[in-house]
Amino acid sequence: MMAQMAVAMPLMLAGEQGMFHFPSADEVRLQPISRAGNEAGWPFSVDDGTLACVWSGGQRVVMFFEGRPEGLDEDETFQPRQVIVTTDPMQLTLGNMASRDLFRPAASVEERIRLVAPFANLGQKLCDQPAGARVGHGEL
Repeated sequence: MMAQMAVAMPLMLAGEQGMFHFPSADEVRLQPISRAGNEAGWPFSVDDGTLACVWSGGQRVVMFFEGRPEGLDEDETFQPRQVIVTTDPMQLTLGNMASRDLFRPAASVEERIRLVAPFANLGQKLCDQPAGARVGHGEL
């Protein structure tokens, strides 16, 4: 019991979560984002979505979720695709294999990192917000 408390205490004091922590919905931080009409550095294949900060594997992870298509009826179910937004080449490539078409085509991993980097930084600022925060357009 004392050993468990000794391991958990630094995590609690730092406000961090353990490796096997399952986040609740009120811990997720969200910000809707969308492409400006003339924006050349937009890394995603869709024009709008939500940037999210979630817990995974004991650390904060920035993700992008595609927005609901405009022509879809409200009663139709929609499962948005998501990708990890990071400058780590392994997570960016291997971690996003299932939904890599959510990124716009890039000539190389380096180009994709260059395009994603500003959104990874924005997501880290989102992660610094209080748990459960919903940040509006342009608030970060």
